Amino acid sequence: MTKSLFLFIQIGVLSIASFVNASTMLNWEELPAIPDELGFAGPFVGVHNDVLIVAGGANFPKPVWQTTKVWHDRIFVLTKNSEGVYVWHDGGKLTRPIAYGAAVSSKHGVVCIGGNDAENTFSDVFLLKWNPETQSISSAPLPSLPRPCAFGSATVVGEQVFLACGQTDTSLKSATKALWTLDLAKRDDSGEFQWRRLPDCPGPPRALNLTVHQHNGYSDCIYVISGRRQTGDAATDIEFLSDVWEYCIPSNSWRRRCDVPRCVMAGTAVEYGQSHVLVLGGASGELFFRGDELKDNHPGFPKEALAYHTITDTWTSAGPIPQNHVTTNAVKWNGDIIVPSGEVRPRVRTPQVYRVTPQHTETNFGALNYAVLFGYLGSMVLVGVYFARKNKTTDDYFRGGKQIPWWAAGCSIFATMLSSLTFTGIPSKAFAQDWVLAVGNMMIPAVAVVAVFVALPFFRRIDATSAYEYLEKRFSRSVRLFGSASFTLFHIFRMAVVMSLTGLALAVATPLTPTQSVLLMGVLSIAYCTMGGIEAVIWTDTIQTVVLMGGALLAFAFLVAGTDGGVTGFLAAASESGKFRCANLHWSLTDPQTALWVIIIGGIGQNISSYTADQAVVQRYMTTPDQSAAARSIWTNAVLVIPATLLFFGMGTALFAFYQSHPEKLDPTITTDQLFPLFIARDMPIGLAGLIVAGVFAAAQSTVSTSMNSTATAIVTDFLRPANVCANESGYLRSARGLTLLMGVAGTLIALIFVDPDIRSLFDAFIKVIGLFMGVLGGLFVLGATTIRANSIGALTGAVLGATTMFCLWKFTAVNGYFYTTSGITSCFVVGYSVSMLTGRPKQDLSGLTIHTLPKPA
Repeated sequence: MTKSLFLFIQIGVLSIASFVNASTMLNWEELPAIPDELGFAGPFVGVHNDVLIVAGGANFPKPVWQTTKVWHDRIFVLTKNSEGVYVWHDGGKLTRPIAYGAAVSSKHGVVCIGGNDAENTFSDVFLLKWNPETQSISSAPLPSLPRPCAFGSATVVGEQVFLACGQTDTSLKSATKALWTLDLAKRDDSGEFQWRRLPDCPGPPRALNLTVHQHNGYSDCIYVISGRRQTGDAATDIEFLSDVWEYCIPSNSWRRRCDVPRCVMAGTAVEYGQSHVLVLGGASGELFFRGDELKDNHPGFPKEALAYHTITDTWTSAGPIPQNHVTTNAVKWNGDIIVPSGEVRPRVRTPQVYRVTPQHTETNFGALNYAVLFGYLGSMVLVGVYFARKNKTTDDYFRGGKQIPWWAAGCSIFATMLSSLTFTGIPSKAFAQDWVLAVGNMMIPAVAVVAVFVALPFFRRIDATSAYEYLEKRFSRSVRLFGSASFTLFHIFRMAVVMSLTGLALAVATPLTPTQSVLLMGVLSIAYCTMGGIEAVIWTDTIQTVVLMGGALLAFAFLVAGTDGGVTGFLAAASESGKFRCANLHWSLTDPQTALWVIIIGGIGQNISSYTADQAVVQRYMTTPDQSAAARSIWTNAVLVIPATLLFFGMGTALFAFYQSHPEKLDPTITTDQLFPLFIARDMPIGLAGLIVAGVFAAAQSTVSTSMNSTATAIVTDFLRPANVCANESGYLRSARGLTLLMGVAGTLIALIFVDPDIRSLFDAFIKVIGLFMGVLGGLFVLGATTIRANSIGALTGAVLGATTMFCLWKFTAVNGYFYTTSGITSCFVVGYSVSMLTGRPKQDLSGLTIHTLPKPA
């Protein structure tokens, strides 16, 4: 990049005003106050059966500086009626006055842990449960803590409760570093739940810490934040802590993270979205000013919320808060965050309750961006109209009359395999993790050898229109129909997954809702694909390859230019955080940090299935004039994959560096997969943003149009023609167009159902979908091409048991999704070959149908 171009991009980035305003990140709304004019510090707070429960707590009767603290046993319940009105109810009493314990919400009830009164610290643990039928609170005991605890803090992951630090008696000197867990889904041999001690937090002993869970890009983690500890005998010998520690649940290990900008002891913290922790209050430590109880702006209670992002390991302001509530819990209720009561100044409590809602700032897409986007989409439809006139037979419609140039066919294979999930999913995966998965893409050039020298000769020799014609010649009609039906189902679901997840990603880049994006992609793809057939698909794929790669290059340049320090800063930030790591050297199949061997074997399995058993790819082999041209198309795709992999993983790393430089631009309301579209919308110049959004649409439409045409090809070739459904060629052409339309409509309708914002990673979800379907199909082709003993009975048995194996892996294990396809190939092959050995040799002539029976070269 020249200096002038780089300077232009930097100026462009700097000239774009940030739409993120910390003052609007959170919206605070006051709810009805707790029915006690003084309010409470240290109550148990949680949600069960759609009500808010606040129990116990302590306060000072007025005048607060001349009275002694009083502990309470009352329970209050906040409900929301059908008109949306919040109402407090009397929930009865606890068994004793108690405060300063920890609490978490679970499906079983609010888990209340420890606590104290004026003289004692308790180890009791119990559930508070709301019965909506009787409108009453009941209590149920849980196993007591191994030792008493107060002023600790707890969180819950699934049904596993975690309690961190706290005091074992009324003295701060008794603060601990302990981390305890109670799994409400597991009982010991005696049928009881048991507390289990985990490795201690490496930092100093502490109390009044914050404990919260969140995902760090790899796995669920526990974060222990701030607190205080006693350093001497005097009352003022207190150290106010600002360190942050992360406990990784799968690896059972701790690591230090970025310190919080100030002490936030006794504060309220809650996880939000996929990677944010919101700290909604906390004492800074400036507390020893007797008489300050009347100050509205006490220096120890700053009125500012903070946001921590677990992936970039950065803190930023989340804007002003109306009151700083400490020694209470923030809980999530119906998508909102509730902060009830608490201490707002030394000895001063408040009955006020706030509902906090993180705000998503809408962006103005702009007329120029719309013009670029719809201009591009309209041009794709015109391509379909142009080629509609050239289709006279199904051979034209499905194979382009075998007149497609090799380079266009290669670009089409590349665009088909890329998809919009690559455009958004791979950068987000690299943003959250590293380059480990890039190794899997590098298996494509290796598998290209198999495609060129093994698969391609088979398909060209039998002049296949459908890849599954080979299965009939090698095994039987029933195996062919099984393969074709499986492929059709896979691609209908593939269309749905691609459109729905792309629609979710684009929702932050454009004013379009996910539903509107899905409909736009589906309708336009149906239009040009139904009219123009495979030629329209291939030529639009070629155009889309240019748009997609060009848009990605521009985005990468702007990301690097917008990072503090430019190229140097980008490289430094990525290197320091291990973002360029390409290998995890372990043997686990379930570790969130995918092992190198899993990537290599999984990548080979995925690509063998795609390049031998996927009609969408095989169909491209048959559109070129001869086998030599088809081979060049495969090599073209293999060559394009290398720079594309470097570019898309580089984009993800650049996203990380950019947002680590600008954490204030991160939006807690969006998913990680929406980060790249967020950058497009907020930080790309007008016009270029429209072009890159067009690139995302291009990648999605490439996948969708390919799936539509290839499924129609499979149905006509594998089901209709053998059954002589149509009387002549024009009838099959009309059927082809009708089926293309039908497949597109089916994929679009299912996509509307699939729109799910809770999916953590588009790339992971897509990899699992590929594995669940394509593993068995790949296994059938490997079984047929590499053995002479495999027969139809063995193939069908292997396919069924292979599919069952895939379902069980998905449903009942934590096996990495990247390994699904290889598992499917292996299980299908092993079972199929074993059954074939027991049921006899195949009866058909295998000449030219296996690697062992290929004709000798002249």
